[in-house]
Amino acid sequence: QVQLVESGGGLVQAGDSLSVSCVASGRAFSAYVMAWFRQAPGKEREFVAGIGRWSDDFTVYTDSVKGRFTISRDNARNTVHLQMNNLKPEDTAVYSCAAGVRTYGRRPSDYDYWGQGTQVTVSS
Repeated sequence: QVQLVESGGGLVQAGDSLSVSCVASGRAFSAYVMAWFRQAPGKEREFVAGIGRWSDDFTVYTDSVKGRFTISRDNARNTVHLQMNNLKPEDTAVYSCAAGVRTYGRRPSDYDYWGQGTQVTVSS
C-alpha cells in the first residue's frame, strides 16, 4: 500500500555535498520505520541510515557515514531525507529508501516497501 519515490542523486566530486529525498504515498507514513540503503556495483546492498517512527528522535547510522550523513523525516509531507556531506568515492552507489512496519533493523529483509533508487556517483 506504500509507494516510495527517490530523487536528488547525481554526479559530484569528493568532498561535495548532496541531498537525496524520498516521498511516500500511503495513509500511515508516520507509523513506519524508514531507512536508506545503498548498493554499489559488485557489492551487497548495505544499510546506511535509519530513523524511527513518528519523529527524528531515534536515528542510526552505519559507521562509515557517521558525522557526514544526516537522516530526517517530515511526516506532514510524507518525506524522508538523507543529507550527505563530505562525500567520498566509496559512497558511490544506488541509494534506495525503504519503509518498514516492524521494529527497526539493518537488514533489507526488515523492510517491506522499497523505492527504485537514485544514483549517487562521487568522483575523486
